[in-house]
Amino acid sequence: MTERPAYLRVADELRAGIRDGTYPPGSRLPSLRALAAQHGLSDIVIRAAFTVLRNEGLVTTHARSRTVVRDHPPVRRIASERYQREFRHDPAGQPETSFTADQGIPWGQYRLDRTFREVGATPELAALFEIEPATMLLERRFVFYAGDEPQQMSRTYLPLELVSGTPVADPQNEPWPGGTPAQLASLGHPLSRVEESIKARMPTPEEMETLHIAPGVPVFSITRRMISEGRVLEVAADIVIPADQAILDYAIDLQAPPAPPG
Repeated sequence: MTERPAYLRVADELRAGIRDGTYPPGSRLPSLRALAAQHGLSDIVIRAAFTVLRNEGLVTTHARSRTVVRDHPPVRRIASERYQREFRHDPAGQPETSFTADQGIPWGQYRLDRTFREVGATPELAALFEIEPATMLLERRFVFYAGDEPQQMSRTYLPLELVSGTPVADPQNEPWPGGTPAQLASLGHPLSRVEESIKARMPTPEEMETLHIAPGVPVFSITRRMISEGRVLEVAADIVIPADQAILDYAIDLQAPPAPPG
């Protein structure tokens, strides 16, 4: 067997030290010079090992080439039934959305950056809405914050003819208690179905900057359709969440097969 390259062996050793607590979050790794002397390797090899760890999102490099172990962001569990909270939201009760429930934060710690504009449906959006291309939509771009920390981005669409001239089309009404399900219910269209398609991918430069994503960390990209009585009334394309900050939980109820005759 071919021997594992030296820079990967060094990366393996440092990674193991990060995972077992030898190098806790916020601590500095040994210097490039110290590691080179310890292993009898060149500075170039050690730099390559640091690059591996940086691309895995385990470390960051600061001024004067200090390599520091990243703090582990809190991981939140996102359950498939979270939309039930919004569907059953009581306007007279405490305001919340699926995001505040996922984050476990009170309403006062929740804020949104939002941008609204009118756009024509692209072929991809038209297929998701099951409408003709160029049909006018309201595009809503959101950045979700828990306190001062950006946690999530989304780009969502609603049929313009459905929301034009209504409070739903006014960005000043965001954030809306109960979220999009409550908005659609206020227009006389309670939801009957939510569909989500999830994939993992690397973030765009804009997503990395906005959500403060470390190099090497992928994101969950979620495409969502909200449906009322067979009509698609909202498409999210897409919702972006750093993958090191979330676990997606899904429960599937199974129906027992009918008993055999006799």
